[in-house]
Amino acid sequence: MAEFSMYSALTHAGSPLNSPRNEEPKKQAPKWRPQVAPSPSGYQQTGSSYGQAASDQTQEQGYFPTQPPQAQAMQAPAGLPGQQLQDPMGGLAQQMGGMGIGADVQPNMPAARKKKDRHAYHTLDSGAGSSQGFNGIPQGAGSQFVPAQGAPGPFVGQQAGSAMPQFSAGASNSGMPQAIGHIQQSPAPTGAPASTASGQVDPEQIPSIPRSRDGPAQYYLDHVYPTMEQHLPPPSAVPFVAFDQGNSSPKFARLTMNNIPANGEALNSTHLPLGLILQPLAPLQEGEQPIPVLDFGDTGPPRCRRCRAYINPFMPFRNGGNKFVCNMCTFANDVPPEYFSPTDPSGVRVDRMQRPELSMGTVEYIVPKEYWTKEPVGLRWLFLIDVSAEAINRAFLDGFCDGILTALYGEDGQTSEQSEGRGGSRTSPPGAKVGIVTYDKEIHFYNLSSSLEQAQMLVMPDIEDPFVPLSEGLFVDPIESKANITSLLTRLPDMFGSIKNPEPALLPTLHAATAALKATGGKIICSLASLPTWGPGRLHLRDDGKMLDTDGEKKLLTTEHPGFRQVAKSLVEAGIGVDFFLAAPSGGYLDIATVGHVSAFSGGEAFYYPNFHSPRDLLKLSKEITHTVTRETGYQALMKVRCSNGLQVSAYHGNFWHHNLGADLEFGSIDADKSVGVMFSYDGKLDPKLDAHFQSALLYTTAGGQRRVRCTNLVASVSEGAIESMKFIDQDAVVNIIAKEAAARIGEKTRTDIRKALTEKTIDILAGYRKNFSGSHPPGQLVLPENLKEFSMYILGLIKSRAFKNGKEPTDRRVFDARMIRSMGTLELSLYLYPRIYSIHNLDEKDGFPNENGHLRMPQAIRASYSKVEEGGAYIVDNGQICLLWLHAQVSPNLLEDLYGEGRNSLKVLDAFSSSIPVLETHLNAQVRNILQYLEGSRGSKAMTIQLARQGLDGAEYEFARLLYEDRNNEAQSYVDWLVHVHRHIQLELAGQRKKEDAGDAGFTGLRTPYWN
Repeated sequence: MAEFSMYSALTHAGSPLNSPRNEEPKKQAPKWRPQVAPSPSGYQQTGSSYGQAASDQTQEQGYFPTQPPQAQAMQAPAGLPGQQLQDPMGGLAQQMGGMGIGADVQPNMPAARKKKDRHAYHTLDSGAGSSQGFNGIPQGAGSQFVPAQGAPGPFVGQQAGSAMPQFSAGASNSGMPQAIGHIQQSPAPTGAPASTASGQVDPEQIPSIPRSRDGPAQYYLDHVYPTMEQHLPPPSAVPFVAFDQGNSSPKFARLTMNNIPANGEALNSTHLPLGLILQPLAPLQEGEQPIPVLDFGDTGPPRCRRCRAYINPFMPFRNGGNKFVCNMCTFANDVPPEYFSPTDPSGVRVDRMQRPELSMGTVEYIVPKEYWTKEPVGLRWLFLIDVSAEAINRAFLDGFCDGILTALYGEDGQTSEQSEGRGGSRTSPPGAKVGIVTYDKEIHFYNLSSSLEQAQMLVMPDIEDPFVPLSEGLFVDPIESKANITSLLTRLPDMFGSIKNPEPALLPTLHAATAALKATGGKIICSLASLPTWGPGRLHLRDDGKMLDTDGEKKLLTTEHPGFRQVAKSLVEAGIGVDFFLAAPSGGYLDIATVGHVSAFSGGEAFYYPNFHSPRDLLKLSKEITHTVTRETGYQALMKVRCSNGLQVSAYHGNFWHHNLGADLEFGSIDADKSVGVMFSYDGKLDPKLDAHFQSALLYTTAGGQRRVRCTNLVASVSEGAIESMKFIDQDAVVNIIAKEAAARIGEKTRTDIRKALTEKTIDILAGYRKNFSGSHPPGQLVLPENLKEFSMYILGLIKSRAFKNGKEPTDRRVFDARMIRSMGTLELSLYLYPRIYSIHNLDEKDGFPNENGHLRMPQAIRASYSKVEEGGAYIVDNGQICLLWLHAQVSPNLLEDLYGEGRNSLKVLDAFSSSIPVLETHLNAQVRNILQYLEGSRGSKAMTIQLARQGLDGAEYEFARLLYEDRNNEAQSYVDWLVHVHRHIQLELAGQRKKEDAGDAGFTGLRTPYWN
């Protein structure tokens, strides 16, 4: 493996990373501190009575009714839909009979056994319970993120000097193959039982996703993530500050394996995909280094003459600095005279620390004209507004117009330059312009020139061959023409209120928009409130509900419409992306498979509001339009991914246009929330003495009008076998790659086949680990890789997702979710597959407020199971797409009044369509608002608004039941049953009795699909 000194940007003996974040040197960026509401004045709370009512208190004096001595968690609340409350273990004692579980397992085995301590394993046998804090880690022992009492922190005494190895594994007395990551893992106690004395599986001992998130989240409040010293990234759902040491931040790129086997045979023994998740424009967190922007003038950035890789921190210099060796193809290039710098005795350039491209993993280059296809200009935003009858009747038009105004000028109607509260910068970058077009049966263009007293409308009645009737005034500066834009958007609902054409003509409008932006490229934001049934490209109702899970259904989940396919191609070629805001006010069919094809293949996004109801959804609509306009966006983009000799790109997954495998990926537009999955295969053998390198280059035009290349560089060590690779698995990247590939197959395979393939892939990975890497264990133990402990639950969440679940589901919802999965980053997908759930009826008085270091103190999340729901409880459930506030039928009136205000002391008096929490001077209200603000800062593109789910009153309660992924729901097994099913098939695999045609239980068959091998 190459020396760390070859790349290291840390040439001094010490490192700013050796101390916690609250002791960082002054040169480091400010610490991240989420904004929080202050504790309300005049409100004193000496103790939390939420859920801890004393025996002498009545229900009205506390938030939580007095509980009987026995736990009531499994009692069925009246009216909760979709829950079949049975024995909490689901009859596992009967299921496991005859499986040989528990054989040859001693309950009190010594804690230090070299082979046993190497893994996170769970014994399905009787025995004493262990600590519930961190999956069976005993109290007092060091856990993954909490060192043992008196033990030094992870960076104490660690000197990050030039001689530090690139991937230091650390010593382990137990011989455990350490899961190198945040800090050294403490092994779980040998023989940690996962079952009670009665022989049933104890759900508390199976891997818990909330615990796996809460531990790292607490740790990274006071520590940074060094990208070279610790090479296993934090969980993607955890906020953290990354320190770029030459390897790119995990926010931009994640490898499925950060130690790669040298050959394909070793990789096949793991059954894991070798892939890369790229989110090149991912947003930075406060406290992180900004991406440096470099300008090399007309010569452009230095590149390898053979493979065209860009200069990066992993290219060594030779011959005194006269040559640099490409880390991708090993070609020795001459250093241009203007870029020459001498090297020190160790071969490192003396100006390395002054060169961001040689010391940082992610940089941007301003590129010369040879990289241009057209003159770059500021981003042109074109708003296509549906003014048909359905949009008007359901107030979708009003909401969309208000959302545009809020996005351009802020909630108070002031531009960001005029509003100190918005940071003193424009909402849109200088040079960006906006245009407005409305459509129903006709297309209406508007001249918004600031020289006019008011906007002028030009009607295009000929939709068979539309053209752009304006040469000037269609695109204007939003600041200069603010009066005309505001006046027009305010009057649009009244202008078309008396016309109300019922049928919109979408495809001709898209052709006209393409013509308007063809010369410059840009971004289209289009609203649609009903099925476009007028003019060329008219659509019809394809989903009659009779083709459930058949070959015919596959056609409903894709499009064969030539007009929409052609316009998508034309948009990409012109450098134009499309975002759709789709509302189905009556729950109607919109044929998102066809309409959404345009946004998916142009690199855009669709926002979908099934059963749109304006009082409830207007805030969400406004926030999402604002987010779309203000997030970092590029257009006219190309992406190229390069890798070391011995590897080759085998597939791409995401929303883009791709002509053939060797061609660049093309995006009409790309933004901060979009990710791409890249799969690699072997075309030779890697050298274990060298590292494997990966580089992605995104050529795009910024919203401000600069042509740039964003370069992202990653390095991974190489080992002869796969056993070392198992220590460096990135679980989030593995899940994301598998989910993207599954979503890509939705138009080719039936959902039953995809679910079978996901099940088989899970069994293959865990059985491969058990067979090849885990050593000897009793057959009753379910042995899981340390870094894939929660993998099974994430795959179960994917099987239960709307895209793949069994049972009835509108095809619009299915295809929308499938395309969303294809473009999701690791953070958004992690939340989508397993929601965050917080109880607010028993908050500690300090929860939801800053601690002594200024960081928000968050409560512990709970598992997504109804067994964790307490009678009289109130819960926030957030899966990154929707945020529910579930209230038990017996919730305390005191809690409701503290949360919603005086007089709001029963569920029935609450506004069912409220989408936010009012601002009150109560302790609980401030806590909940701060928690929601924290959650809003760590999610993807979908806005955070509250939807009430009152037990027995609101339809949203069905969504609450669906999101309890650990329970038996969504036509699939519970988490415990799923683990038993997987474990049974692992045993069959080890015994050589697993058959491909074995149907198994619950409809899971032994189908091994070649496209996931």
